[in-house]
Amino acid sequence: MSLGFTEIILIVLFILIVFGAKRIPELARAMGRASYEFKKAKESLNTESRELMEAAEKAAEKAAEKEEKKEKEQA
Repeated sequence: MSLGFTEIILIVLFILIVFGAKRIPELARAMGRASYEFKKAKESLNTESRELMEAAEKAAEKAAEKEEKKEKEQA
């Protein structure tokens, strides 16, 4: 299901009629900013989740080491 040339022309004409030629650059700028902010937030969340995973792995390793130490002392 691809868009043909006629459908693209109709969509462009509809946008021009609804928003007007003066508002289109403003809308494009706003969409660009929103896209940038979305990517920035997505990367921030990825970084934060990566850091949390690393911290959880370190905590699990420390807990395992303590458990092994306790077992050796009891034996």
